[in-house]
Amino acid sequence: MVPTSDRSRMATEARASVAIRAENLTKEFKLAHHAYASLKGLLLSFLPKRVEHLVALKQVSFTIHKGETVGVIGQNGSGKSTLLGIIARVYRPTSGELEVNGRVAPLLELGAGFHPDLTGLENIYFNGVILGLSRKQVAERIEAIVQFAELEGYIDAPIRTYSSGMLMRLGFAIAAHVDADILLVDEVLAVGDARFQQKCYDKIQQFQREGRTILFVSHDMEAIQQVAQRALWLDKGVLRADGDTSSVVRDYLRSVQET
Repeated sequence: MVPTSDRSRMATEARASVAIRAENLTKEFKLAHHAYASLKGLLLSFLPKRVEHLVALKQVSFTIHKGETVGVIGQNGSGKSTLLGIIARVYRPTSGELEVNGRVAPLLELGAGFHPDLTGLENIYFNGVILGLSRKQVAERIEAIVQFAELEGYIDAPIRTYSSGMLMRLGFAIAAHVDADILLVDEVLAVGDARFQQKCYDKIQQFQREGRTILFVSHDMEAIQQVAQRALWLDKGVLRADGDTSSVVRDYLRSVQET
């Protein structure tokens, strides 16, 4: 029998190693449908709207330990982006528990968190402060961020003038320089040229060597297997599999081929 003191110490150590823990995580969206397709529908607009309940995540449970790189796979509408949005505090779960330990740097979608009328430089300050840095810390990182993004000639231009590739470069550069413990990457690396994508993958490998935690969403199964040691497979909001990346990807692809 393990002494009570040892059990307590082991439990404390186990909790300390957790980066993200989800228990029965559920997210439901309410969609209001309007009958405005006709004049009659418009005249009846005072009637109660039909509300549809969309369950994006249903009782999803998993634990990710510090230093793990975990891929999240599944078809469109499976709940991948919703899961990352909850971890990034963009959404609140409808029910269930979520534990996140450490500073999170979300790279969720192109342009998310950017103000279109602010310049690239102003958006670096804006996002850096939101992600927990002081203005002084942001200033110390400005040169490195701009150089990594390769936007020296455009950094004083408004964000609305940026291409999707430029947005991705700036977003990844900011996320890579805020000293985050947890990096959330949602599909954005699919945008841009192959050379810069490789630069991002090299940075991710650096994060892995530094023991940071990475949650990586992609439809590119080759990229998932290159980056992640473990994979979560979401299917219509339900966690279908959680395990070794190769095994989970194999089962996922087999399921896709059968449908």
